[in-house]
Amino acid sequence: MPLSLGQLNTAHTDQALQLLDGIYEHSPWIAQAALRERPFRSLAHLKHAMAQAVRQAGTEAQLALIRAHPELAGKAMVAQSLTAESTQEQSAAGLTHCSPEEFARLQQLNRDYNARFGFPFILAVRGPRGTGLHKTQIIDTFARRLDNHPDVERAEALRNIHRIAEIRLNDKFNAEPLIGGDVWDWHERLAQHSDPGYAEKGQLTVTYLTEAHRACAQTISQWMRECGFDEVEVDAVGNVVGRYHAATPQASTLLTGSHYDTVRNGGKYDGRLGIFVPMACVRELHRAGRRLPFGIELVAFAEEEGQRYKATFLGSGALIGDFQPEWLEQKDDNGVTMREAMQQAGLCVDDIPRLRRDPAHYLGFVEVHIEQGPVLCELDLPLGVVSSINGSVRYVGEMVGMASHAGTTPMDRRRDAAAGVAELALYVEQRAARDGDSVGTIGLLNVPGGSINVVPGRCQFSLDLRAPTDAQRDALAQDVLQELLRIAQRRGLRCTLEETMRASAAPSAPQLQQRWERAVAALGLPVHCMPSGAGHDAMKLHEILPQAMLFVRGENGGISHNPLESTTHNDMQLAVEAFNHLLLQLCMEPT
Repeated sequence: MPLSLGQLNTAHTDQALQLLDGIYEHSPWIAQAALRERPFRSLAHLKHAMAQAVRQAGTEAQLALIRAHPELAGKAMVAQSLTAESTQEQSAAGLTHCSPEEFARLQQLNRDYNARFGFPFILAVRGPRGTGLHKTQIIDTFARRLDNHPDVERAEALRNIHRIAEIRLNDKFNAEPLIGGDVWDWHERLAQHSDPGYAEKGQLTVTYLTEAHRACAQTISQWMRECGFDEVEVDAVGNVVGRYHAATPQASTLLTGSHYDTVRNGGKYDGRLGIFVPMACVRELHRAGRRLPFGIELVAFAEEEGQRYKATFLGSGALIGDFQPEWLEQKDDNGVTMREAMQQAGLCVDDIPRLRRDPAHYLGFVEVHIEQGPVLCELDLPLGVVSSINGSVRYVGEMVGMASHAGTTPMDRRRDAAAGVAELALYVEQRAARDGDSVGTIGLLNVPGGSINVVPGRCQFSLDLRAPTDAQRDALAQDVLQELLRIAQRRGLRCTLEETMRASAAPSAPQLQQRWERAVAALGLPVHCMPSGAGHDAMKLHEILPQAMLFVRGENGGISHNPLESTTHNDMQLAVEAFNHLLLQLCMEPT
């Protein structure tokens, strides 16, 4: 019989400890500390209480916990002395049936890892979906984490221990996150579409209006129909729009969504999580035959990342009337204009002005998004409420000097364009750090036609500056641009710079933010409010509608814009439940 929270909450302490035996390997003190928080309001509350017990225990206790775990395919497995839980997990991952080569590789990794860190390698071998990693994934992760800093790796080991505990608790309580599993699977299936040159390498890249991009739109459209949306269309900029009608005609509508394009060689969850979480909620409403007193409009925005063309937020910008006709003449790296790409995709550019939404018809805009940072991961929190989105400004530029022979040009005679940009990059790093919460990045740095023995005569670069307020952003930009002029003048260089995007800081609407806070609290979780350093479609909709966002914890230290970007089906399940709770709150208010 599965365990229930009622049983755990009412059991005597000794009995409760016995009920939680085996959740954390050979470490009953964790359950003992967590039980002080009884009664647990939810399974998520129990999981967090146990993680907090570890967090508050101190470094030595944490190291003891890590060392209580067996090595993967190690001596304990060979001697058949693993706990029942570890035996089942390692066996399910195939580690008890390694080839001689695989076993030798794991043994060497174990030796190298212990020599470097002084504790065994810990990995939740059942993975983010709970169905298990295969041996190649396990070995690749093992090798990759050997390069971590010891402090980083200790934290990563603890996070994997918490994930192991989470899955064991799921089993003990028979609490399979079925909807979260569906959402996770949607991400996997959509990630099968990737642009040429990347798909062959197993990398995910979906840029605006490529064949892979159009395949994603078609797939999302089909899934929306299967989930019960009443209307599904691809609009004039390539957004996929699904509408779930209200119980009564002429009712207001809640707008939600995020983007389905990606950066080059990016992750599977950036943007797409904000499509699939509300899609799952609508599916459950449809299955129950339920209509709400307001409509739901879900928009899978066609473009947010600015990868193929200089313009960004094309999808959400069109909904607020911010689509500039001159963007249509921008060319991609192959010389294809945006207008030509739209025509090839069967889109009608003349219809773009009609996409602008009337704010009077909407309750507001809400967006779910993977955090893209380490904060929630480090706090052992699955969800966070966004208080504001940082303001940002982007530029593309070119530094022009004089190409000359690398061997014969004296150092004090050089007009090195790349060195000028490199100096700027160092200044950006120092200047942004001065504010504490500003950030600046030169993410693109290219020497066209460069050679190993030629002083660079040209250097193309990008500049991305962000800060919590517009005033702070503008002060940062002013200082950086002034320094750019000084560098160019001192080095005898000429610089051209084009502003490609400017987005104002977007504080969350208080009422919508409070609804997210209540939704998180209703799940039995602490409410953590935080700013977003990344830009989102919500910051565009902010110009005409109240908006607020919910963040979902990322794995692997919260890394994003990277193939290692990940989250779990448990956290996705909680995001769906939080979104559904927000819908229930809106049902209680006049629309």
